[in-house]
Amino acid sequence: MRWDDLFADLEAQLAAGERTDLDVEVGERARVEAATVELADRLRGSVGLRIGVHLGSGTVYEGTLSHAGSQWLVLDEERHQLLIPHAAAVRYAGLSGLAVGAGAEVRQRLGLASALRGLARDRASVAVMVSRGAAGESALHGVIDRVGRDYLDLAVTGPGEERRPANVRAVATIPFGALAGVRSARGADG
Repeated sequence: MRWDDLFADLEAQLAAGERTDLDVEVGERARVEAATVELADRLRGSVGLRIGVHLGSGTVYEGTLSHAGSQWLVLDEERHQLLIPHAAAVRYAGLSGLAVGAGAEVRQRLGLASALRGLARDRASVAVMVSRGAAGESALHGVIDRVGRDYLDLAVTGPGEERRPANVRAVATIPFGALAGVRSARGADG
């Protein structure tokens, strides 16, 4: 009988050691996998959630995350949609722990310029928030005329005015690095 107790004790020690080894291996694999997750993956995993996006100026935008690109996200507000470049944010609140990979390589290549070109193509009336650092953002209203690789040209009009030659007060060229967000009216489906 003594041998039975000894073997049972040895088996329990071996099983406990194997569980510890497995726990260590699982933990290490989880850390290695977490190191490969990008912000865009976390944002894609949070689509449909209400989140907060904090800018360096202290401005906080809140809304339902409806789209997450490789360099930008879109928040749905009550009457507007707000496109925010990842580079403008200093902190997020309310993200899920879930990470979703980009999937198609084409979607990964759709950067900030691609999203802005969609607004330009639609001739959407927008409010462009330009960062003024700690002083906050200033808003320019108008229609995006042109989108380059790292800038956009905005035909500046009064709020709510259509883009007609007589309404254009100036054309402002805005580098992407100064872009805090672009707000547009929600479509009929929103």
